[in-house]
Amino acid sequence: MESHEWNEKTEEGKRYYRGNFHGNEWRILTTLRTDPDWEILEQPSEEVWRALRDIVWKKYQRKRCPWERVASLDKILGDDLPQ
Repeated sequence: MESHEWNEKTEEGKRYYRGNFHGNEWRILTTLRTDPDWEILEQPSEEVWRALRDIVWKKYQRKRCPWERVASLDKILGDDLPQ
């Protein structure tokens, strides 16, 4: 399993996100700094998917992540090129 994490400042406080890739599927979890429990986002917004793609893209550029992860996120976002 691979995990990719990032955070954002919101009105509620600092929100943490974690994108897990396991079994050829992405699962995104979130929590607040004040809440110890992670909850699964059943329908992540496009903004969250794009933030995850940006994190994975940066890791790919540093050779810390395979291209297939970026391509799988592009497919989810509909940004993949038809072949």
